[in-house]
Amino acid sequence: MAYKAQMIENLLGMKRARFGESPLALAYSVEAGFPVSALDKFAGELCPDDVRRFTYRVVPKPTLERRRRDKKPLTADESDRLARIAKVFAFAVEIFQEKEKAREFLTRPHMMLDSKAPLDVALATGPGADVVMNLLGRAAYSGGV
Repeated sequence: MAYKAQMIENLLGMKRARFGESPLALAYSVEAGFPVSALDKFAGELCPDDVRRFTYRVVPKPTLERRRRDKKPLTADESDRLARIAKVFAFAVEIFQEKEKAREFLTRPHMMLDSKAPLDVALATGPGADVVMNLLGRAAYSGGV
């Protein structure tokens, strides 16, 4: 599936050396904290018309500004949230074959998610992201969501 480490690293604008070849490379990178540039790159991929608003959903504005100023990486929790949503977006792109269609699915309220947008559900918690991934999996095998 395309949501493997290589697609996630491309969405985050990170180099192969950062992840390495280990199956745990992404987990290690999350623990170490992604650079702020990874958040900026991904926000441009996911929400090209509203980059700032998305970045502040992952990291609060004052905290993000401080990280930029001090050239500090994201925390493990923030990196985990970013990796989680990058994985969901990568899977959506694989299913819909187009980034624009994946964006539309992720931002439109869905009746199977209590009329919440899949992006909101996936950003909130890991189990929420799992539900969105399952919904996408249904789309892959049934032909629609």
